[in-house]
Amino acid sequence: MNKNNNRRLAGKVAIVTGAGRGIGASVARLFAGEGARVVVNARTQAHVSGVVAAIENAGDVAHGVTADIGTADGVQTLVDASVDAFGQIDILVHNAGVFPYNPLEDMEDSAWQQVIDVNLTGAFRLTRACIPSMKAQHGGRILFTSSVQGNRTAVPGSSHYAASKGGINGFIRAAAFELAPHKITVNGVEPGLVLTEGTEQALSERRRDLMAQYVPLKRWGEPDEIAKAMLYLASDDAAYVTGQTIVVDGGALLPQNGSFMVR
Repeated sequence: MNKNNNRRLAGKVAIVTGAGRGIGASVARLFAGEGARVVVNARTQAHVSGVVAAIENAGDVAHGVTADIGTADGVQTLVDASVDAFGQIDILVHNAGVFPYNPLEDMEDSAWQQVIDVNLTGAFRLTRACIPSMKAQHGGRILFTSSVQGNRTAVPGSSHYAASKGGINGFIRAAAFELAPHKITVNGVEPGLVLTEGTEQALSERRRDLMAQYVPLKRWGEPDEIAKAMLYLASDDAAYVTGQTIVVDGGALLPQNGSFMVR
């Protein structure tokens, strides 16, 4: 029996942006393990090559494309290279994002624009570019890594990031409605605290431990746990799900405030 028969994404081609590290790398490896031919995208060639090598060493199929999806040219390069490599696009996962710290009063226009260009405008450009191939395939899955900061929580110094993710959530609903007649679903995942390489570099172990105490499950999430939510949305199991986001946060949004976590 062909092992692909039991793989949830067998025969599919998936683009994953921001796939060089963290959540994106986990999504790329998991999708490849489930039978997808994965286009691994990031801005850093070494990161792309490392993830592609890991996928190929596991006996699966990947193709690396180094491109900046914060630019129109970068998006077109990625989509054209994906079609050239595999002939189709069935799944788009726009995971790439930037999350700088910029207090509102001191924020330069360029800092605001960079976040919007990558996180939100990139979502629009990628979706628009993938629609023709998905229509030709008579369906597709478009997925976004959003954030609980989109509509639910706030962090000082990240108003540009919050605006981009709030925009993503609105885009998900509007695009889902528009693309439903073509059997293209549009959904997202809203992660809470996720322990990525970037998080480990940015926050001390002591601060990470303190933050985890405000999560009912008392820990940070792992990138693989976000990837598994993405896998559900990319699979046939979610064929009747569109215009939605799934919160994966260990229950962090449940308490009204931190005092409820005191025992």
